[in-house]
Amino acid sequence: MKAKRNKPIRIKLSKLLIISSVFLFVIIIIQLIKLSTYEEINGVNLQKFANNRNTQKEILVANRGTIYNANNEPLAQTVNSYTVIAYLDSKRSDGYSKPQHVIDKEGTAEALAPLINMTSETILNLLKRPNLYQIELGPGGKEITELTKEAIEQLQLPGIDFIKSYKRYYPNNDFLSYTLGYVQKYDEILVGEMGLELYYNDYLKGKNGYLTYQKDLNGYRIPNTPEIKEDEVDGMDIYLTVDNNIQMFVERITKNTYDKYHPEWMLMIVADAKTGKILGTTSTPSFNPNKRDMKSYLNPLVSYAYEPGSTMKIFTYMAALEKGTYQGENTFLSGNKKIGENKIYDWERKGWGTISYDEGFALSSNVGAANIMENFITKNDLKNYLKLAGFGQKTDFTLPGEVDGKINFNYDIEVANAAFGQGITISPIQFIQALTAIANNGIMLKPYIIDKIVDPNTGKVIEQNKRTELKQIASKETINKIKELMYNVVNLPANQNTGSGYKIEGYDIIGKTGTAQYVDPNTGKYANGENTHIRSFAGLFPKDNPEVIIYTVVKHPSYGKGNAVREATKKVIDDVAKYLNLFPQVNDNQNETYSEYVMPNLLNQNINDIQSLLPYNNKMVIIGEGDKIVRQYPISNLNINSKDRIFIITNNTDITLPSFYNWAYRDILTYCNLINLNCQFTGYGYGTNQSIEKGTKVNKGDIINIQLEMKID
Repeated sequence: MKAKRNKPIRIKLSKLLIISSVFLFVIIIIQLIKLSTYEEINGVNLQKFANNRNTQKEILVANRGTIYNANNEPLAQTVNSYTVIAYLDSKRSDGYSKPQHVIDKEGTAEALAPLINMTSETILNLLKRPNLYQIELGPGGKEITELTKEAIEQLQLPGIDFIKSYKRYYPNNDFLSYTLGYVQKYDEILVGEMGLELYYNDYLKGKNGYLTYQKDLNGYRIPNTPEIKEDEVDGMDIYLTVDNNIQMFVERITKNTYDKYHPEWMLMIVADAKTGKILGTTSTPSFNPNKRDMKSYLNPLVSYAYEPGSTMKIFTYMAALEKGTYQGENTFLSGNKKIGENKIYDWERKGWGTISYDEGFALSSNVGAANIMENFITKNDLKNYLKLAGFGQKTDFTLPGEVDGKINFNYDIEVANAAFGQGITISPIQFIQALTAIANNGIMLKPYIIDKIVDPNTGKVIEQNKRTELKQIASKETINKIKELMYNVVNLPANQNTGSGYKIEGYDIIGKTGTAQYVDPNTGKYANGENTHIRSFAGLFPKDNPEVIIYTVVKHPSYGKGNAVREATKKVIDDVAKYLNLFPQVNDNQNETYSEYVMPNLLNQNINDIQSLLPYNNKMVIIGEGDKIVRQYPISNLNINSKDRIFIITNNTDITLPSFYNWAYRDILTYCNLINLNCQFTGYGYGTNQSIEKGTKVNKGDIINIQLEMKID
C-alpha cells in the first residue's frame, strides 16, 4: 500500500502563501497611509517631489491684436514691459567674482530715482528692508518701457535686475480714449474692460497655446522625453475709420475750449457724410488709458442720453414735409403759446411778431414747432417719424453701453415740447445716423468706426465694413427744402437767424443750433440759470453735396452761453475743410471759375481725348504710360467741381511718381490707394516733401514718406 506523502506539504505551502500575502498587503496599506498623511518620507518633501517630478504645462500667451487708425498708426498695442528688482541678500553673490547684490544702497537709490519717477528716499527705504532676498522697486519700477530698462542697464548697478512681462500701451495717451477703452491684466492675460477693447475682446485676445513636457526633481526638462505643443494664435488687428489728422483737430480744439469755458462735459463728432465713417470723435473730461484715471465709465458717444433741444426741429419739419402738409409761407404769432394749462415760450420771450414757418426755423422758434404739431402733423406722425429716423432705439454701433434714448410723449404739452427737442432723449450716435439722410437725398446710413479686421497670422481680411444704406426716410424734395432751411440758419443776416455766428466766408455750411434745458439731479427739476443748458450745433458742408457732418454738444459752460460750441465748431470746420480741400475756391484765386458738374464716363476712351470729354480744365493725373483709360477716379455720375483733381489709370503698368508738392492730403492718399503705394504721412495739410523724387519709377508696395504742412502759397 502506497503512502500519501504530498498532502501535508501542500497544506503548509498554502498557509505560507496566505501569511505572506497578508503581510505584503499590510505593508502596502501602511505605505499608502504614510503617503497620504506624511509631508516628508526619507528626507523627501512629497509635495515638492510631486510638483517637480511631473508633467509641466506652460501657457504660450497669444499677442493681443493692435488697434490702428485710418493712417495705419497704432493706437493700442501690446509691448514688452519690465519690473525693476533689487537683490538684497549677499548670498546672491556667492561664487561670482563681481557682486550680484546691491552693495551701495544710497548710491543705487540716487541713480535710479530720476529714471523710475520715485524719490531716492522711497527707493532707499525699500533697499533697506531686512531679511529679504530680493524686492520689487514699485510703484515707479513697475511696467517700465524698453527704453527705461536700457537706461538703467547702462548704469551697471550691482544687484539690479528685471522681470520681463508685457502690457497694453496707448502711445497717444488720452487720444480717442473712450473709444479705445482699456484692458486689465488677470493672471498675465489682458482682458478688455471698456470701449473697443471690451467690445472686440474675443477678436483681439487671440488663442493661447501650451507646451507640455516632463521635468525632473529639480524642475529641469528631462532630455529625450516627448513634448506636446500647440502654438498660440495672435489676436486680430483692428483698423479704424478715424483719420489721425481730423482726430487731432477735434482733440486739440475741444480740450482748448474745455479749458477756457469749463463746461460739465463737451463732445464733438466729425463723420463722412457719404459713407457714415466716423472720422474723429472726442469728449472731455477724458482719461489716459495707460493710467486709467477716468472719472466716468460712460462713453459719451453712445452712452449719454440727453434732451437735444432745437436741433430736433430738423426732424419735426421733415415729418411735416414728408406728410405733404407743410406750408412754409404760412404765418403764426411768435413769442409764446398756451397749451392747456401750460405755456411755452420762444427763447426770445417777446418773439418776432407774426412770422412764417420758414422764418421760424431760422430763428429757432419753439412756438413755430408747437404750431406745426397743431396745424400740419399729429402726435403719431411725429412719433413714427422720429422712430423712422432711428431715435428711441439702438444703432448697434460697435461700442458697449449704447443707450436707446426715449421718445415717449402723450399729453399735448409733451407733444409740443418733443417738437422742439425737450422731454425726449437721444444719443450722439443716433443724431449722426439721422443726419446722414440729409447728405444722401433722404437715405439714412449706418455709422461705423471699424474699417476692417485683419488676421495678422495670415493677412486675411476677416471683416470689411463699407457704406451701408439703412432706409429711405425722406424724399429728395424734402431734403432739398431742409437744406434750404438749414442754410438760412447760418447764412441769413444775424437778426434773422440763430446761427450767423457759424458762418465762414467762402464756406457753404448748413446747420441748426440747439439749446436745451436739463434736469438737475439734486432737485429733479429743470436747472435754471443763464448757462445751465445743453447747447449744440449740427452742421453739414458743402451745402449741395455734403461730405462732412459735424456735431458739437456742450453741457453747462461756466460762462459764455453758446460761445464754446460756436468757437470750437468753427475752428474744426475750418481745419477739416482745408485739410480735405473741400472749398478750393477759398484757397485758389477768387476770380477763377468754380463750377459743379457730373463726372462723365471715361473708360475705354483714348488718353488724348480726355480734355474734350470734360467741361472744365481740371487738374489731371495720368497714371501709367498707356493710350487707353482702364480706370478713373472719381467714378462716373458723381458730382464734382471744376477744381477737383481727376485721376486717370491707363493700360500700361509702368508708373512714374509725380510731385506731391501742394497736393491736399486727400488727393495724395487717393493716388497711393489707386496704385497700392505704402504712403506714410507726417504732419497734416498739403504736401511739402517726399522721400522718393518726382520722375522715379515705382512699384506696388513701395514705401514713400510724405511731409504735410498747412496750405502753401
